[in-house]
Amino acid sequence: MSKTRANKPHREVTKHQLSHWEQQKKRQRFIFITGVSIIAAALIIVGIGWYFSLYKPMNQTVIRVNDTSFNMSYYIKMLKYYGKDSPDYYMTYVASQVVSVIQQNELITQNAGALGISISDDEVENDRKSRNPPLSKDYRDMVRAEILTKKLLSDYFDPQVPASAEQRHIIAMLLESESQASEVRARLEAGENFAELADELSLDSYSKSNEGDFDWRPKGILPLLVDTPVLEEQAFTSETDVLSLPIYDAEKTKNVGYWIVKVLERGKEDEEGTDHIQAILLGSEEEASEVRARLEAGEDFAELAKELSQHTTAENGGDLGWLSPGMIGSPVDDFAFNDEIEPGTLSEPLRDEAFTTKGGYWLFKVLGIEEREIAGENRDILKANLFEEWVKSLWDNPENIIESYLDGTKIAWALERV
Repeated sequence: MSKTRANKPHREVTKHQLSHWEQQKKRQRFIFITGVSIIAAALIIVGIGWYFSLYKPMNQTVIRVNDTSFNMSYYIKMLKYYGKDSPDYYMTYVASQVVSVIQQNELITQNAGALGISISDDEVENDRKSRNPPLSKDYRDMVRAEILTKKLLSDYFDPQVPASAEQRHIIAMLLESESQASEVRARLEAGENFAELADELSLDSYSKSNEGDFDWRPKGILPLLVDTPVLEEQAFTSETDVLSLPIYDAEKTKNVGYWIVKVLERGKEDEEGTDHIQAILLGSEEEASEVRARLEAGEDFAELAKELSQHTTAENGGDLGWLSPGMIGSPVDDFAFNDEIEPGTLSEPLRDEAFTTKGGYWLFKVLGIEEREIAGENRDILKANLFEEWVKSLWDNPENIIESYLDGTKIAWALERV
């Protein structure tokens, strides 16, 4: 006889249990919604932070050239490209230069068409991809400007340079004073070698590095090589094989100067290592010796500094203020911070090659005069000069709107990203 399974009693859900379950569900929903809300709020906060700290700054306009604007993201990419091989300490300088590069590239792009020079997008893409390594699309504007520059030089400015012209073969050197130039001239007349003396003594970098030989040059080249018109003006009116007298050039800059220094006060005990210094920077040892003699004779230091010093403190009577060693340079430091020297003592002329001064004397000779083809370096220099004059005219054109909204804070922010 089979056994019959007993039916389990049906369990009724009480109102209390239903209420408890409902409360649990409500708590779970509350916890879930609260959690989602917290996550959403965190994402919103992160998003807002990202927007204001990165997205918005990256997309703000920082440079404008007429109707074309460039944002911070573009500026940073250019900064990375042009500064990729630069040391960190040099990047602040690069940062300011990149602003000008972006503006100039855009000026060239906007105005090349008016000279009949243009390039296609395909040319830009092919050039960009052919680089090693290939450049990203971010640098298309830069590539376009570089190609346009090459075409402007070859197709527009090169035809403006004459095929030939009278040229002169010149040797020249720059000396700091008339007395030195006269002395060197006497040595040359006595048979000493021009190249050797130019290599040893010339204060013009091109003359020194080329042992005084400027080679064959048409008009328009020498002022670009030595940054002064005086040498060309004299050389193109001179006869051949005649060693010139010393020719003064008031505007020629050279990397040497001479200090006359006076310590006004020594630092107090709590300011040890600082001195109050007055100084005059002059262009030659000869001039410095003359000024020192005038000071010894009783003339006022401040008045002579205002009249003659080539340092930026001339207007302040040569007052350099309170300085510590290393702030002005070794020649001044060696005198000013020597405790054996009494305050008020005048230094002898102190030669300093870390400062630039104006003024010098040329000695030159024209070795030959011929009508010659303008080719090679001469041609490249002349057409590059024509190009630079055209670019300068774009910068100077008041109709061009050229603006930068980058200040020190924004540049520092960009450099951090780089």
